[in-house]
Amino acid sequence: MSLSDGGGYGGGEPGGPDTGGQTRTRLPDGGDPYGAGRRPRTGFSSRNLVTVVGVVVLLIAAIAFANRGGGEPSGADGAAKDADSQATAPTGTKPVTGKNGGIATGFAKTEQGAQSAAANYAVALVSADILKPDARRAIIQKVFVPAKVGEMQGKLDQAYSAGFLAKLGLDANGNAPKGTTYISRTVPVGTKAVKVEGDTARLEVWCTGLFGTAGASSTTPVTSDWFTMHLELRWTGGDWKVQSFVQKDGPAPVNGDNKTSGADQIAEAVNQYGGFTYAR
Repeated sequence: MSLSDGGGYGGGEPGGPDTGGQTRTRLPDGGDPYGAGRRPRTGFSSRNLVTVVGVVVLLIAAIAFANRGGGEPSGADGAAKDADSQATAPTGTKPVTGKNGGIATGFAKTEQGAQSAAANYAVALVSADILKPDARRAIIQKVFVPAKVGEMQGKLDQAYSAGFLAKLGLDANGNAPKGTTYISRTVPVGTKAVKVEGDTARLEVWCTGLFGTAGASSTTPVTSDWFTMHLELRWTGGDWKVQSFVQKDGPAPVNGDNKTSGADQIAEAVNQYGGFTYAR
């Protein structure tokens, strides 16, 4: 699922032995990961594929609406830190001091703290709750800098209007039909600090996630996607808050050969397995 705040960075728009920060992947012997020989997926028809593509188009349309008048993020040409300095490693520093309505708060005013904040805010901003008017209002209040709350409330209320929600098969309150469950869950894969200086921080969060409606009568089956959240955070009120953000597709790996699970299994898993507080 995709969304954006219409500003980018103030303007509109990740075993084994040490391998120098790169992940080593073993390909099939003599094989092409994109070629023939991969076991075909079952339980997912071309009709469902068309439906999923349609949902993605709708969500992208919402991004464009909320992102009107934007351009390239400011400072996009700033030098990113060397990849080796970004390798994930435990620091022993407590990442967060508390939670506010389920969203982590109290991040340290450090690069690590900013990355932790960005990961947790990415989860909140691409969640099923963002589609629900009351929950969305609460998320905006907790995640954004005070000066941006009113603007973001208006933009996201317009982007996720009753008409838009109806196209996703949801009612005006963002609820799925009886017997089905709308799912939008984001999992940060890694974070990168582009620039952290004083009271501002520009960061990227590489994510995977799943979205769609699980249930026997669903016309928008749950699928997965890969995207990167670009966020600008500002230190205010003793914590990092979002100044602006934008979401871009990928980078995405080759799809695996996992057997597709039934809608009931997906809905049950989402209800049984809780999320995490993320820390860099």
